[in-house]
Amino acid sequence: MAIKIYGVPFSTCTARVVTVLNEKGVDYELVFVNLPNGEHKQPPFLELNPFGQIPVLEDGDLRLFETRAITKYLVYKYKDQGTDLVGIDDPKKVALVNVWAEVEAQHFNGAVAEVVEELLIKPRVLRLPPDEAVVEKHAAKLESVLDVYEERLSKSKYLAGDFFSLADLHHIPYLHTLLRTPKAALVTGRPHVLKWWEDISSRPAWVKTAEGMKFWDAPPPSA
Repeated sequence: MAIKIYGVPFSTCTARVVTVLNEKGVDYELVFVNLPNGEHKQPPFLELNPFGQIPVLEDGDLRLFETRAITKYLVYKYKDQGTDLVGIDDPKKVALVNVWAEVEAQHFNGAVAEVVEELLIKPRVLRLPPDEAVVEKHAAKLESVLDVYEERLSKSKYLAGDFFSLADLHHIPYLHTLLRTPKAALVTGRPHVLKWWEDISSRPAWVKTAEGMKFWDAPPPSA
């Protein structure tokens, strides 16, 4: 029985999970959740995730929500298949992956999510103007984080060392969307961050996932 992922392909969180599945070469079924119709807030979906958020993984009788918990489950379940995304046989590598995965979750994600919300989701999905004050506030936070990354990546090919890991992968969907906003220079203006992005975004697993992210390449709808 194939793993089921409940979500939408252009969702950054869904894309994280799908990219891990693609890196691992695991078959899956993507079950579309109709967000505009509020399907994620209805009782059938709330039985899968009581917080009413995507994605949800269903693997036989196991149901998981929270994106990073799902990706870690997949990495360990399929440890002998596809790309080793945690350095599984080396505790030091695992520790470094965990550190930089935490950096993504605690420092990068919140700031980039706010910038993308204002500059991409509001105009293209909600048809609302961005709040420039919110954009600048969180862009400043993101600048500080990416300055740390620039220094780290000047000495290390990837965040956790010399191998592509879950710490890098978790960044890809939001970087993909950030680069479609007027704040793309946060990435393109940092040579080591840009080189890292060009590397990780060229991986076949992500290229395959990105097919579902083309929603963000279309021009915003007219008012």
